[in-house]
Amino acid sequence: MLVLVGYLVVAASVFGGFLLAGGHLAALLQPVELLMIGGAALGAFLVGNSSKVIKATLKALPTVLKGSKYSKALYLELFALLYEILAKVRKEGLMAIESDVDTPQESPLFTKYPQILSDHHVIEFLTDYLRIMVGGNLNAFEIENLMDNEIETHHHEGEVPAQVIAKMGDAMPAFGIVAAVMGVVHTMESVGIPPAELGILIAHALVGTFLGILLAYGFVGPLSTLLEQKHNEGTKLLQCVKVTLLSSLNGYAPQVAVEFGRKVLYSTERPTFLELEEHVKQSKSK
Repeated sequence: MLVLVGYLVVAASVFGGFLLAGGHLAALLQPVELLMIGGAALGAFLVGNSSKVIKATLKALPTVLKGSKYSKALYLELFALLYEILAKVRKEGLMAIESDVDTPQESPLFTKYPQILSDHHVIEFLTDYLRIMVGGNLNAFEIENLMDNEIETHHHEGEVPAQVIAKMGDAMPAFGIVAAVMGVVHTMESVGIPPAELGILIAHALVGTFLGILLAYGFVGPLSTLLEQKHNEGTKLLQCVKVTLLSSLNGYAPQVAVEFGRKVLYSTERPTFLELEEHVKQSKSK
């Protein structure tokens, strides 16, 4: 929703200011210029990216219209799940969670937390390392290194759509210049027409540069920033799981382990110590 509001503010400010200055909006309505700029940008996008990157970018774009799902409530649910898992391990041993880890969609433990269960990245990350803890002899340092490598890979992979959109935005002013040059060429070949008509052709040519810059910095560029922010929030969730599991591996009690995880969160979503403690107690009583 904020994306649409932002676009309205950009359009109202630019075109409203043009009207207040005495301009005529009809002069800016140049579908041919939009075709050249948009078509060139789309073509460059197809040429410069593999099919995997194109699919990932098209999949990521609709998410900009949705609000962030990474709220305090989501993190409280994550901590409650982690606490229950670690408490079960501490009480019954690692083998007690084997069936939960193998089939989380059917596990009574995981199904209590539908928001977390619906995020396949988190569930895959969590169950993979719980499975390693159940069946392997790796120490905490080895698991931490493996977690860091996986999170880094996940982060770089998720950054690709934002980088692609940013490059497309960076190219649009240049494509606007291309459209303007084409307009100038058309104007120069029409030098025999009356001055009034010649002025209209020059104005049409200049619109190309204007549209390229406006689309780049007012519409396309901000999308890459938003995609990057959303991806960073997803990475933070994995870091939270990592810190909590490593704390447990190092011998800390479940309550202390989730407190370690709480500390790595952004301040805007981080619950207080008392909020976390109260939520965990409520989850245990269910």
